Amino acid sequence: MHTDPTPTATWGELFSGRNGLLALALVGGVALHAINVHIVTTVLPSVVRDIGGLAWYAWNTTLFVVASIIGAALSVWLLAAAGKRGACVTALAVFALGSAICALAPSMPWMLFGRSVQGLGGGTLAALSYALIRLVFEPRLWPRAVALVSGMWGVATLCGPALGGLFAQAGHWRWAFWTLLPVALLQGLLIVVQLRPAPGQARGSDGPVRIPFVQIALLAASVLAIAAGSLSPQLLWQGLGVLGGLLLGLAAVRHDRRAEVRMLPRGATALTTPLGAVYASVALLLVGTTCEIFVPYFLQTLHGHTPLAAGYLTAAMAGGWSLASVFSSGRSGASAERLLRVGPALCALSLAALALLMPTAGVFSPAIVTLLCGLALAGAGAGVGICWPHLLTRVLTLAPAGEEGMASAAITTVQLYGMAVGAAVAGLVANAAGLNGPNGVAGIQSAALWLFATFALAPVLSFLLARRINPKAAATNAATAKEC
Repeated sequence: MHTDPTPTATWGELFSGRNGLLALALVGGVALHAINVHIVTTVLPSVVRDIGGLAWYAWNTTLFVVASIIGAALSVWLLAAAGKRGACVTALAVFALGSAICALAPSMPWMLFGRSVQGLGGGTLAALSYALIRLVFEPRLWPRAVALVSGMWGVATLCGPALGGLFAQAGHWRWAFWTLLPVALLQGLLIVVQLRPAPGQARGSDGPVRIPFVQIALLAASVLAIAAGSLSPQLLWQGLGVLGGLLLGLAAVRHDRRAEVRMLPRGATALTTPLGAVYASVALLLVGTTCEIFVPYFLQTLHGHTPLAAGYLTAAMAGGWSLASVFSSGRSGASAERLLRVGPALCALSLAALALLMPTAGVFSPAIVTLLCGLALAGAGAGVGICWPHLLTRVLTLAPAGEEGMASAAITTVQLYGMAVGAAVAGLVANAAGLNGPNGVAGIQSAALWLFATFALAPVLSFLLARRINPKAAATNAATAKEC
């Protein structure tokens, strides 16, 4: 088990020499996956107009997320079986195959199949990027590398919609998928050159592992149940879908605790352990920020913004996350410990501010509302970004001996599951508060108030968990985890 990586290295050390090429090899896969998410979201309306399938529109995202969770869970096995280079090249090949299927899709069923294949490869790439940080970099570079990998999502949010919009506006949505292939090829060549195995080493450092089929199936069923409930216009069925999905997720956790073949490292499912508190904080922060999916709608209907303006104003959250993550990654020791509390507090306060600002249609001038909402959105993202490198570094340092690869892969699994649950609960809260009710603007204002106020509770819980995340606990974490 590693100790807390202090002092943290500089950005210059991460980008210099071979470290810089290794960093590019790691972040390229995440960037490809993340940019694809936003490109596809932008071109999907054009896809539906061309090949039909409006009734299955939402399942493009649902199946992609489910497949990504499966890919993240399988990444541990793939890394052990094929090694660093083989695992990354395989994941890229699967992602490229899915992209080609999407580009050639004559109908929505083919598109959904392609999106599932894409998600499988993309989820594996994302999980491998975190897992490889501890294998290719020395510990003091970990916070910088984590910040760089997570920052790719902010970059994707800024450029993905623009790229997708260009293809959609030109009437060539299929090229949005074709252009991913040469990028994947270049990324594959970089990986082949930079991730050469050491002499005599062909496998990942954690050795061969078995696949936790039951837990993966339960998590996939959990997300599918939540998505199925969201398709119903009835609030009751939406609530039952969320409840059923959460029960299936709980069943996956309970089974994992006593399973011989595990998906999560020891202690990851118990809030009484530092590692469990870290994973819970990751999930809670992701849940808290998923309320952003309604921000463009609120900005357009309540404040009269154009779709483009609303979309890029919403991107302030991703921008705040990326910038804060980059700037906070150099902190270590007591300063990093403080950021684990400051970050969730800032996120909660920013979401509370949005609860007050977003419903105020006509109260303030549009310019003032735009400025204040932009600052609040950036603050919510920055709150997560401030603590994100240090949370994920804690996963690497607190992981029980021999389970480091499993712990790294679980980061992506927890992220994706938190996003899926958060999106479903956001829809449930918004609808219950009157989003689709008969009260028109008043119902939308009520939905905005209750949505942001409710989701502000998630980072509050993360703030309360911060006291349990202590680098000194690494010395006792293994013993505590054995008791869970």
